[in-house]
Amino acid sequence: MQIHLHQTHHDIADFHGIFNTFKFKLNGIAENHGIHLFPELFLTGYPLADLVVQRPFIDSYLKFLKQIDAWSTSLDPNPNINALIGGLDYHFDDQNLPEKVRNVAFHFTPGVPLKVVYTKILLPNYDIFDEEKYFTPGDTPSILELNGLRIGLLICEDMWVSSHHSVDPVQQLQNLIQSTNPVDLVVNLSGSPFHLGKESKRHSRGKEISSLLQAPFFYVNRVGGEDEVLFDGGSFAVNSKDLIYKGNLFHEDSKRLVIPDFLGITENKEIKNQENTWEDLFKANLNRNTTPVTLNTLLDEDMEVLLHGLAFGLQEYARKCGFNKFLVALSGGIDSTLALTIAKLALKPGQEIEAIYMPSIFSASISYELSKALCENLQIPLKSLPIKFFHSSIKHAFSDNIGSDLEGLADENIQSRLRAALLYARSNQSGAMTLNTSNKSEIAVGYSTLYGDSVGAISILGDLYKTEIFELCRFINKKFENIIPEGIITREPSAELRENQTDSQSLPTYERLDAMLEGILSYRLSLKELHELGFTKKEINKVYGLYTKSEYKRRQFCPIIKVRAKSFGFGYRVPICKSKFVNY
Repeated sequence: MQIHLHQTHHDIADFHGIFNTFKFKLNGIAENHGIHLFPELFLTGYPLADLVVQRPFIDSYLKFLKQIDAWSTSLDPNPNINALIGGLDYHFDDQNLPEKVRNVAFHFTPGVPLKVVYTKILLPNYDIFDEEKYFTPGDTPSILELNGLRIGLLICEDMWVSSHHSVDPVQQLQNLIQSTNPVDLVVNLSGSPFHLGKESKRHSRGKEISSLLQAPFFYVNRVGGEDEVLFDGGSFAVNSKDLIYKGNLFHEDSKRLVIPDFLGITENKEIKNQENTWEDLFKANLNRNTTPVTLNTLLDEDMEVLLHGLAFGLQEYARKCGFNKFLVALSGGIDSTLALTIAKLALKPGQEIEAIYMPSIFSASISYELSKALCENLQIPLKSLPIKFFHSSIKHAFSDNIGSDLEGLADENIQSRLRAALLYARSNQSGAMTLNTSNKSEIAVGYSTLYGDSVGAISILGDLYKTEIFELCRFINKKFENIIPEGIITREPSAELRENQTDSQSLPTYERLDAMLEGILSYRLSLKELHELGFTKKEINKVYGLYTKSEYKRRQFCPIIKVRAKSFGFGYRVPICKSKFVNY
């Protein structure tokens, strides 16, 4: 028997495109005989949020289902072609309002209308997920019999275990198998977002399930960039010991496999699932073997995936928002350098990119020299638009009309906001999408100017800590023959908003800062626990104070391409107005 994994890439609610993809994959030719697996919510796209309950979406979707049924029933029956497809199943009340919405797997075979064969049991309700708000969960495991094969069904979250889940669908399926007959394969239709390190956890959990249920495990996942969330694909097939097949990351892909290739399943019903919970996915980035703790160093393969994912996310966002031009404010610092470099590496035929350098009276000459050298290496046009005259005019206007001099933080911030105004003027003039250049460390402690350097349509680097920015730049130089001038990587970070300013005057070293921030954000460590990991009470109080006071800035920040398990943005929801915390 053949199993076809269809790792698809299409836009949310593009019913015309989805239908064409479906028909193309199932065109009835002989080599398509077998079981075709499509991702979770293939028929709609994911995540849907409030679209689920909006009437225009519902009406279009129900019309689409009728279209599929009409097409199917027009075909000659062919029991040798079967498909399992993710979609929605609506139930309406007497006022025709959606009473229940279920995340389901449909069975398709030519000549027969779609039939619901399984409802997702575990509805994730953490981080970016809020499925309990929209969907009604299933409560029954399912084994589907097709062409003499018994198939165990799971949808995405159903494969994971957690102390937060009241049921374990894998255990339910195992109990059903034990009370009936063995299954020949287990499938998981998934819409699983990407973050670094997740792929290996999927493989490990798949092998566990294969061992527990004594059957090969097939996993099919969608591809796409939905605002800040990336879906990487990475479909795979395993037995209890081996990874038999792995699909491409960030690319549409299809693969035909055959059941006899999946030999070598060994039974281990004593697996405790302690290291493959969804909570474990959030705690993988701190090295506890150092004092104080540090972030784990990124491996070359991690950085390769990061570059691929960030480029993919940028292109998905630009395509769906209708942009073919990009604009970056280049400062001569490492953040804007990396943002510009990634955007250039991601560029497709017909697209354009431009850098604009906006020096102030505090900008060092080396900043322009390094910016110019970078743009020459990348073959990107660089335009210079000094702000010192605008800055001087505003200072005089304040002095003459307000009666007080513009000094200190107010003077620093007006420079950043001047740059933002000029940047968007150029964006409006050229039709280019402005890219934000802030990193995760800055966003965490509010080390950016609201409506200044925090502006942009999308943040490429907002889920990378400052130390990771340096690592990624060094990797790019190793991979692309030193396209980033070394002086950019080795110079001390500075905002250049006052004389002789450096980041270290305001913040702990980035090595210590980033580890503390990761401990707070992903590991949810208390201030006492941070101290036990080697940080001083003084720096903990400073960092935690900056972190808690910066929520109003984060709330107004642009979308951040998510590449880590815990990120700022859609999955991070904290009240802006809250009581002050007592220092440690």
